[in-house]
Amino acid sequence: MRATAERTTIATSDLSKRYGEIVALDEVSVELSDKAIGLLGANGAGKSTLMRTLLGLVAPDAGSALLLGIDAVARGLELRRRIGYMPEHECLPSWMTARDLVVHLGELRGLPRRIAVLRTSEVLFQVGLEEERMRLIGTFSTGMRQRVKLAQALVHSPELVVLDEPTNGLDPQGRDEMLELVRRLSRDLGIRVLFSSHVLEDVERTCDAVVVLREGRVAAQGRISDLMGREAGSARLSAFGDIAALRAALTARGLAVEDGEEGWLTVHGPPADLPRAVRDACAESGVSLRALLPGDR
Repeated sequence: MRATAERTTIATSDLSKRYGEIVALDEVSVELSDKAIGLLGANGAGKSTLMRTLLGLVAPDAGSALLLGIDAVARGLELRRRIGYMPEHECLPSWMTARDLVVHLGELRGLPRRIAVLRTSEVLFQVGLEEERMRLIGTFSTGMRQRVKLAQALVHSPELVVLDEPTNGLDPQGRDEMLELVRRLSRDLGIRVLFSSHVLEDVERTCDAVVVLREGRVAAQGRISDLMGREAGSARLSAFGDIAALRAALTARGLAVEDGEEGWLTVHGPPADLPRAVRDACAESGVSLRALLPGDR
């Protein structure tokens, strides 16, 4: 049974967007009501265009887009009042303290000064920056900057937060801590999450459902447990060349990658057409495929 507009987190129908000769979105139709949803795909797959369209910042050439049951094109301003956004790129003023920045952005979102100060203390505590709140952002590590970006996305108590590559540039420990913070948003705080990433493992650890994009089209969508179980295939491959680049290319195509015996890799997960996905990943990363065999999960 299809979810109602009130319960649906994302609903798009034949959503299309072109930039000149480039097709960014090609008849994208998605409907998911899960609280934590991942957008998974390689750079250029259409994730950013889909996010901007869902936020009402880009008008589609065709089709419709609803977020939280709200028409993103016709009611974009109303929609953005109910959403927090954590951008991918570095955008924080180095001369401000974490506290002053988050308070300022809270006021810009319509909070009274007293409430903005109170909420800032709460969200900086939630992201682990309570003791660093009076330090200049210019002295922060990459991980601390990412936490500031998350805090400002939460300060106005949004119904949904949009997170664009929140683990970029983080070391393994910082990445683990960020993923745990993101998971807590939907699991413990009841905040819906839209998580954009090119790393399958990050999406698996933080989300309940996923939309896999490839070249502007939907390669797979649904609950992660269903996709990784019922719809997933698996294969074993051996290759020579830049194996790290191959792993990245495979992951970007929505495949989970595991190390096997004697240099073999095991790949599984969406998309279902594993041979073609492996072939394209090898071509993209410039490696030579020695063997490709069926594999067991």
